[in-house]
Amino acid sequence: MAGASRGSRAGGKRGGGAASSSAAASACVYYATTALLVALCVAGAYFLTSTSSAAAAADGDAAGGTVTAYRHTTRSSFAYEVTRERAAPAPPRGAGKQAGGESGGGSDEDESQQKGAVAAAAAVLDDPHAKPDEEHGSDEAAGMEEEHRISAAAMEDVKSEDDDSAAAAGAEEAAKEQEAVLEENRDPQLEMPNEQARAAAVEEKNLDGGVEEESNAGQRQREEEQSALDEQTGGGGLRREAQEEPQVDGDERADPQPGEEGEQQRQPEEERSNANEQPHNGDGGDGDKAAAVSEEHREDTDGRGAEDSLVGEARAEDQNKAWATQADQSHREKDRRDGESGGESSGGGGGEEQHEHEWRVCNVKAGADYIPCLDNDKAVKKLRPENFRRYEHRERHCPDEGPTCLVPLPVGYRRPIEWPRSRDMIWYSNVPHTKLVEVKGHQNWVKVSGPHLTFPGGGTQFIHGALHYIDFLQQSARGGIAWGKRTRVVLDVGCGVASFGGYLFDRGVAAVSFAPKDEHEAQVQMALERGIPAISAVMGSKRLPFPSKAFDLVHCARCRVPWHADGGALLLELNRVLRPGSFFVWSATPVYQKLPEDVEIWKAMTSLTKSMCWELASIKKDRLNGVGVAFYRKPTSNECYEARRRQQPPMCSDDDDADAAWYIRLSSCLHRVPTGPSERGARWPADWPRRLRAPPHWLSAARAGVYGKPEPEDFTADHDHWRRVVDRSYLNGLGIDWSRVRNVMDMRAAYGGFAAALREKKVWVMNVVNVDAPDTLPVIFERGLFGIYHDWCESFSTYPRTYDLLHADHLFSKIKERCAVLPVVVEVDRIVRPGGGIIVRDEAGAVGEVEKLLRSLHWDVRLTFSKNDQGVLYAEKSDWRPELVEEPA
Repeated sequence: MAGASRGSRAGGKRGGGAASSSAAASACVYYATTALLVALCVAGAYFLTSTSSAAAAADGDAAGGTVTAYRHTTRSSFAYEVTRERAAPAPPRGAGKQAGGESGGGSDEDESQQKGAVAAAAAVLDDPHAKPDEEHGSDEAAGMEEEHRISAAAMEDVKSEDDDSAAAAGAEEAAKEQEAVLEENRDPQLEMPNEQARAAAVEEKNLDGGVEEESNAGQRQREEEQSALDEQTGGGGLRREAQEEPQVDGDERADPQPGEEGEQQRQPEEERSNANEQPHNGDGGDGDKAAAVSEEHREDTDGRGAEDSLVGEARAEDQNKAWATQADQSHREKDRRDGESGGESSGGGGGEEQHEHEWRVCNVKAGADYIPCLDNDKAVKKLRPENFRRYEHRERHCPDEGPTCLVPLPVGYRRPIEWPRSRDMIWYSNVPHTKLVEVKGHQNWVKVSGPHLTFPGGGTQFIHGALHYIDFLQQSARGGIAWGKRTRVVLDVGCGVASFGGYLFDRGVAAVSFAPKDEHEAQVQMALERGIPAISAVMGSKRLPFPSKAFDLVHCARCRVPWHADGGALLLELNRVLRPGSFFVWSATPVYQKLPEDVEIWKAMTSLTKSMCWELASIKKDRLNGVGVAFYRKPTSNECYEARRRQQPPMCSDDDDADAAWYIRLSSCLHRVPTGPSERGARWPADWPRRLRAPPHWLSAARAGVYGKPEPEDFTADHDHWRRVVDRSYLNGLGIDWSRVRNVMDMRAAYGGFAAALREKKVWVMNVVNVDAPDTLPVIFERGLFGIYHDWCESFSTYPRTYDLLHADHLFSKIKERCAVLPVVVEVDRIVRPGGGIIVRDEAGAVGEVEKLLRSLHWDVRLTFSKNDQGVLYAEKSDWRPELVEEPA
């Protein structure tokens, strides 16, 4: 030692006796000084630990004991998981940085990609909706102040004890005793900071689900520090605080005691307010993404505490009864009608099986085209002859329990052709059906050309091309259509192969088409394979799954529909979904042919539309195509209804809910036109694309939206939130090849913000509003997007392998309240194309459950991320199918 050397040299000059006395005194001073410094370091470390634990979520270097581990899965993406020790004391920042530096052993390029991936995943968990709880925040601030006071008192105690030791340092025996005590309590890791950093806890989850562990030396160090400090300060309040902290030993996490969860998740009030006042920026460069990790995490956690505001919708729904659910509306309407029961089967609400599911291929007649709710032969056989007359055998008849078997792939299945080439051709092996080729080939619907099915862009009513026909319609309607400006959302009835809707994209129009699954063989499947929005549905005995006053235009080319039958029930259903002032465009043989059958249909149609107060705006004949088109316009007031001499069809009763659409039978009545300035449908939306971002005029600041803010603010916050998440995360950070994405579904949409954020991409989004969620589908249509009502406890009305990307935002945690998760994951596997994927954003437990099932289905889990009990997952579907086949029913 340096002090001992100097003492020896001095002793050599002054003599032997003096040397011995001087050396003893120097040793005493040295030991006393060392004791004081070590005690101060221990006290200071504890003080820094206790005061920084609440701010750990905002610390991107060493946040609350959080360590991120990465593993390459492909060149463009990473699989990684972030595990957070809840409320664990934060180590000194220098040690955290050192540990992070040693764990990042890759190249600079890999490190930048990893940081970008972390920032992207963090942006997924960003949520601006929740407001900070001021009362809870004040309690947290008081608690932090109390902790600071206790820590300061402990430091004073330590200092006073050290001063007493220094005063008694003249006695060599006292110094030796003090040294022995320090040696007994000293943590060897305090003397080896590099070893401490290398021993930081790391838990990495690889693609095979294996867990690689290293020691939790950092946590044990903090425990031993706490023990040493308790012995020096007499325990008391500090020991009690330490016992309330959940401790981690190895790979096991101690469960928090009742009432302690709030303590574990505390944050300083000033950080909570700063996070909420932080302005949200738009796009950031790659260099900004790494720095944005902690900021995104703070935005995600500060505004909502431990609860994601999107998860907290149930609480907002309870407080805000203005937003009824589709299930509520449908149940009320069913109860109102003839005492019908309002209960719908939920498909079972049991928990998931704990053992691994044994996958089998479905053994059904429909084979690779199986749609569970449309191919239920058992239910169809129970129908009566009169049910077939109203096409009820083509409607949804879902099995009591969702299937858990897997739909096979067609022989020779290939990854779909990318848009826009897919509009003109698809692989025949993907949709190996020739019925339409045989029946409609001469009319330019579809033809077989080598390994492809080709679509010349024509149809029965526009043999010479869809674009010519589309332009002809606009010119004939005297400026009332204005494709892509005034007319944005279109419903195509009986779509065929949907060429009309496919070419409307060139005019800035979003058209959703529907047709039944019938003897024409896979009309809708061909449309979806081409990349054109479509669903399998029929106008039969029940309402279409859309709200009232939704579509800007309804089109039907060569419709084989008995509009006048049953009191005009089918045409009255179109009247329900048409926006006041919009057109019904009918191009069919009765318009321009003089055959006896057509003449009778035209007479019936003329009488019915007059009694419905539809104005026959014009009848035009296209000389090139040789067809005629009738343009009917829905009224914008109720004057005509009141002036009718003959009240047929009758007006609907005031308590008839026009928006109730889930399993509601058709009624032959007219709903009144809204005329109040604050009523939905009373005026036309702004021209596209302004209507996309502007809150609908009928949203009121006096009512709370689905997230608790005033409705217009709620709408704007949702729009900005999803724009930020999509820009920062989905487009670049998840490893999605967007060039191969065309058909997208938002499985649990709110205001349609996710779809709006993808406007610049060449995709379309089916917005699914769950029947048990606030009925926001009218908002989605108002802003120029489209969607559908659905209950995910049942199968969706689409063919297998028809979507490229699914987005499930807090869907599975909500589904577990009503039915099992397993059939929903099987449904996901059914409707996603091989090579397609799913983004799951949900509670960490729900994400883990879905991840386990997807891995057992041989999906490629490309990314997992968790933070504060919230997680995100991105996975891609493979071509795998099991060898076992389901037993026949």
